[in-house]
Amino acid sequence: MSGSIIEALAIQHVVHFTEKPTLIFLHDSLGCIELWRNFPEKLAAESNCNYLVYDRQGYGKSCGFSDEKRTVNYLEHEADILAELIEKHQIKQAILFGHSDGGSIALLTAALHPKNIAGIVTEGAHVLVEEVTLKGIRAAMHQYQTTDLKARLEKYHGKNTQALFDAWTLTWTSEMFRDWNIEYCLPRIQCPALIIQGEDDEFGTLDQVKRITVQMALAQKLILPKTGHNPHKESPDEVIEHTRDFIQKMIK
Repeated sequence: MSGSIIEALAIQHVVHFTEKPTLIFLHDSLGCIELWRNFPEKLAAESNCNYLVYDRQGYGKSCGFSDEKRTVNYLEHEADILAELIEKHQIKQAILFGHSDGGSIALLTAALHPKNIAGIVTEGAHVLVEEVTLKGIRAAMHQYQTTDLKARLEKYHGKNTQALFDAWTLTWTSEMFRDWNIEYCLPRIQCPALIIQGEDDEFGTLDQVKRITVQMALAQKLILPKTGHNPHKESPDEVIEHTRDFIQKMIK
């Protein structure tokens, strides 16, 4: 099943240095390749790394979802697909850069599929459901109904838009998902990690960062003041600088 999904994913893979690590960018619940803008290219250039960006199934220019409803383990499934993608592209040193849902996928992949994972960087990753997260999602649902949010998303996701928005909002606000928690995976992660979060993140508190960093052997945190849920857009220079330094120390 996952093999056929991989063939239908939209992927951008840029290799400049055959001996260097590859940064793999994992988008958020409403993201895609295009919404990263030029951030992957800039960070890769600063870090002297190759990079790969892809649209997960149901996002951007990838194929639509196979199932109408997500299970509580849908992020573990995404980690399985990522591991296959790394294998397919023969990436020997992957550095996962994950935003929001992508950050959670990075954590799960490093724990469940550690082969070839050299390090991870997360922004606004979640390991459990908080009330502030649900509040932020409900606000997005209201905006979807009352503003041009749907039209703006359709520019990037086309016919996938309604399904991906429902997949995010209806899953996270469901009773099934209320007790979702992936802290079980954190002690398994043995690679270096940089855990980034905006001080004003509207989708998660700093307790997420605390829970992640105290349960991982090689994790360090970066809290950015006056920054919300999108550090690479709101504070790009700081994110690039700290991530570059993290990578340089890691690969020495």
